[in-house]
Amino acid sequence: MVDASWLEAQGYSRSLRGKYLAQGWLERPARGVYRRPGGGLQWQQVIISLQTLLGYPIIVGGRTALELHGFSHYLRSHGPSEIHLYGDAPPPGWLAKLALDTRFVFHNAKRLFREEPIAITKGMSADSTHGSFIQRPWGHWNWPLTLSTPERAILELLDEVPNRETFHQADVLMEGLRNLSPRRLQKLLVECRSVKVKRLFFWFAERHNHAWLKRIDRDPIDLGRGKRMLVRGGKLDPTYLITVPRDFDGGG
Repeated sequence: MVDASWLEAQGYSRSLRGKYLAQGWLERPARGVYRRPGGGLQWQQVIISLQTLLGYPIIVGGRTALELHGFSHYLRSHGPSEIHLYGDAPPPGWLAKLALDTRFVFHNAKRLFREEPIAITKGMSADSTHGSFIQRPWGHWNWPLTLSTPERAILELLDEVPNRETFHQADVLMEGLRNLSPRRLQKLLVECRSVKVKRLFFWFAERHNHAWLKRIDRDPIDLGRGKRMLVRGGKLDPTYLITVPRDFDGGG
């Protein structure tokens, strides 16, 4: 899927695009957007097109990335399917006008992470210099879909607690994250701007006594000062000075 500007740059004029539409060689799923005919449109096709053809610095992250990494059995559905996208700038407006059974939710990546801009490079893996992004093959032709690693995705999800994600949801998910990379976590936690997210992360990790937690150096990680009220009527955790639900016990 490409937009009119992309086709114009490739030498396809407006009149030529009109001819291709009339002949059935192109489809127009939304105003100013084109694709070759062939089957129903899926959200993965749209995002891969944004990433690989149109050059938008945008990735799949948070809840959606965790689902794609195989943690969907820990995640409860929120009703209509939401695809969570993270980028340095919003996606094009036509994204919301596509006839899909999903809704795209955009998050500003710069608000959460300080140093690492969204950069999409062909063939990136979780062990590359882009340690918090990874590409997964999708579809018959194995097109690369770029998404957050589990380490980055859990921090993105914790940013949504308690407004869009519940403490219970984050708790059962964190319990299953036994194989996270301390190296990638260290880098992300140092770069994370959100005191709330970092405190929640350590609170949940200690609750479940994950082995990788011992390999994280906390000295360069800024946890801020003062209390953070996350739950009205909750109880204050004395270590991280955040209010948590009263029905949560002290350990995993």
